[in-house]
Amino acid sequence: MVLWWIGSVILLVVVLPVVIYLLNRVLAALERIRGASDDILRGGVALVSELDGVPEALAVTDQTIKEVAGGAVRYAGSVARLLG
Repeated sequence: MVLWWIGSVILLVVVLPVVIYLLNRVLAALERIRGASDDILRGGVALVSELDGVPEALAVTDQTIKEVAGGAVRYAGSVARLLG
């Protein structure tokens, strides 16, 4: 019975404070992660509002590529005749 009491005292004096200390460190890291994830979420929401004009810009880019492609094909044909 005496050994049981000694074990209980060791548990309360040594092991329990270590467990509490480690739990405190884990919870502090969790709070830092939560803060970082909140910052990432705010940045993502701000980025979404900046992407509203992308479909129109892509439509202009597609039209420009079609125009350039036609001229490039004509130019390549002319160069092929000159070199050929």
